[in-house]
Amino acid sequence: MDDEMESGNLGPYQDRPRTFPNMRNKTYTPLIFRILMRINVRVLFVLALLGLGAVFYIGASTSPIIVFVFTICIISFLFSIYLTKWVLSKDEGPPEMAQISDAIRDGAEGFFRTQYGTISKMAVLLALVILGIYLIRSTTPQQESSGLGRSTSAYITVAAFLLGALCSGIAGYVGMWVSVRANVRVSSAARRSAREALQIAVRAGGFSAIVVVALAVLGVAILYATFYVWLGVGLPGSMNVTDLPLLLVGYGFGASFVALFAQLGGGIYTKAADVGADLVGKVEQGIPEDDPRNPAVIADLVGDNVGDCAARGADLFESIAAEIISAMILGGTMAQRCKIEDPSGFILFPLVVHSFDLVISSVGILSIRSRRDSGMIGALEDPMAILQRGYSVTIFLAVVTFGLSTRWMLYTEQAPSAWLNFALCGLVGIMTAYVFVWISKYYTDYKHEPVRTLALSSSTGHGTNIIAGISLGLESTGLPVLVISISIVSAFWLGHTSGLVDDAGNPTGGLFGTAVATMGMLSTAAYVLTMDMFGPIADNAGGIAEMSQQPESVREITDILDAVGNTTKATTKGFAIGSAALASFLLFSAYMDEVAAFAQVPFRQVDIAIPEVFVGGLLGSMLIFVFSAWACSAVGRTAQEVVNEVRRQFIERPGIMDYKEKPDYGRCVAIVATASLREMIKPGALAIVSPILVGFVFRVLGYYTGHPLLGAKVVASMLMFATVSGILMALFLNTAGGAWDNAKKYIETGALGGKGSDCHKAAITGDTVGDPFKDTAGPSLHVLIKMLATITLVMAPVFL
Repeated sequence: MDDEMESGNLGPYQDRPRTFPNMRNKTYTPLIFRILMRINVRVLFVLALLGLGAVFYIGASTSPIIVFVFTICIISFLFSIYLTKWVLSKDEGPPEMAQISDAIRDGAEGFFRTQYGTISKMAVLLALVILGIYLIRSTTPQQESSGLGRSTSAYITVAAFLLGALCSGIAGYVGMWVSVRANVRVSSAARRSAREALQIAVRAGGFSAIVVVALAVLGVAILYATFYVWLGVGLPGSMNVTDLPLLLVGYGFGASFVALFAQLGGGIYTKAADVGADLVGKVEQGIPEDDPRNPAVIADLVGDNVGDCAARGADLFESIAAEIISAMILGGTMAQRCKIEDPSGFILFPLVVHSFDLVISSVGILSIRSRRDSGMIGALEDPMAILQRGYSVTIFLAVVTFGLSTRWMLYTEQAPSAWLNFALCGLVGIMTAYVFVWISKYYTDYKHEPVRTLALSSSTGHGTNIIAGISLGLESTGLPVLVISISIVSAFWLGHTSGLVDDAGNPTGGLFGTAVATMGMLSTAAYVLTMDMFGPIADNAGGIAEMSQQPESVREITDILDAVGNTTKATTKGFAIGSAALASFLLFSAYMDEVAAFAQVPFRQVDIAIPEVFVGGLLGSMLIFVFSAWACSAVGRTAQEVVNEVRRQFIERPGIMDYKEKPDYGRCVAIVATASLREMIKPGALAIVSPILVGFVFRVLGYYTGHPLLGAKVVASMLMFATVSGILMALFLNTAGGAWDNAKKYIETGALGGKGSDCHKAAITGDTVGDPFKDTAGPSLHVLIKMLATITLVMAPVFL
């Protein structure tokens, strides 16, 4: 473990609790940035221009649409630089604030470096496994006719996997990098103006969101253009452009792989530290949240950055990459069946949609402006209303740009009105996103009845709080499932009736209609991710204000921003699981198409009346429950270590409570860092190995029983059942955890006895139970659902 994480050299603990000298050891800069800083600026500028020129040359050789996508992405990166400079230009406040922020930054960067070092080693090992499988697998007739041999296919898939993993890691680092620098600036701004604090948190989150979405779009676009030029797509005797998107599935798998372990490791870290800090500090010792006397407080604040910011950045990156690739595959398949003369519009449509997403989300972010005000936030607008207004602006622009995109990209002479049907599919997706955000807000915001009822249940004890929270979580699955069901069926039939037909006259646009609805749902992804990143930044800002003993008025502002942040995090999780459900449906269809291509027989339905196929479904559902159990138990075991350590320090160092002795913050940081890296392996390995093992075992069984497609059918059943179970489980875990957290926040505003009351202690118990639900197991299931789909797509040859 790194010295920065273990030493705990946080300086002497003075009698004046607001003084925290020497709280960091040394500045850490990633290796790649250290190398770049040593290069002459002019040389670096020339290299950047050459690289940019090469990218645009490849794009121009592919399609003008790719050049458009590249241009938007580059402009978005420039806009993110502007946001960064704006945020970093704000002051860090008094020295005690900056020193606490430095300690948080050290812990976050140290853990990130160690965690991603572990993940990168596992990624390289898995890449070698994929290479071996692809070198011995059979090829499809389409690949043989285009001259794409086994070795070329193998190296392409591995390169795409490693690039996806790298970009996912960068997305995570960007999320963490900005949050550990913005937190103290939000705290400092809260001393002057509530609106300024809100604007800094939003723009910091916006920087991360814009970079993550632009990186996902740019990565897929560069891969597509590079393969297009390298393989000579469209030339006589070469690969057909409609088959090219299948070569990109490795990119989605690499992104999913890194996101799963980032979410598991970060989730275990943040919630183990949070649970340990709350149980001993708030319940046993009766000290406030984020009090500097709590030995686990720095670990808790570090966890917000590595769990919520870094992991969520990787999660949303993976969501967008998986949705783009699956939609490109389905667009190419449909264009091929309909014999559309120029299929590039249907294939590249997802890239254009997300390019416009970058533009409209930037407008939404800039719509949240600071005003000259001071004093309490209560005299101002509700911060949630301000964020919602920005979201409404983004939604309106999304409707307009989506309609323009469909007319531009999806118009075809074969079905002149098809683009209008697909525009309506996009509208279905946009409405689904808006309704999902509203449903999540209703069940998790303490301004609404469900959370207030949950808070009231705390007045009769810990047990009734737990019962009420579980029942709220179970009930909250109803409306989202109805919304997803209506959107899938509506989009399918809009696509089905678009007028696009194959040679036999059969309608073929149904699945692509669902893909367009998924794109519509994710067409505001950058703004939604901005709202998500806002949450942990506001949470950290509150912790810094408490630790540096700021006036109560400052803490009240950060408390309200923190409560809003809890709601935005919950709404983003609802948005993420909704998009995961739709994206998994698309990837499942792509998997069936790939199996049919390899087996050279139709594969359009799965019969669960076959015993082995039904067993595959049971195994898929079981996987979701066991995975969730292992993720939650990992948090429980690690939290026990933190609780024991914090209790030990309070007993052995009684002067801590009187500010006469310094807590050993570094010891708690080291405990959660070591344990989270150890604990993330088992559930992650279960998710990766299970579908491969099940598919291979039933493939062998099918070989001996005369059913060559048995392995593929069982895996398809496993994937379907796991997706359905995972959606419901994630909805339950996310909403119950968010509701418990905000019920506690509601009581802390002074309701039902306020802080320190028996009602408050019962609410803390509920919040503690909900922590691993909403921040470890729930978000990890989003990634798991999509990773199961991408891993089956990549490993399909193993099952045949």
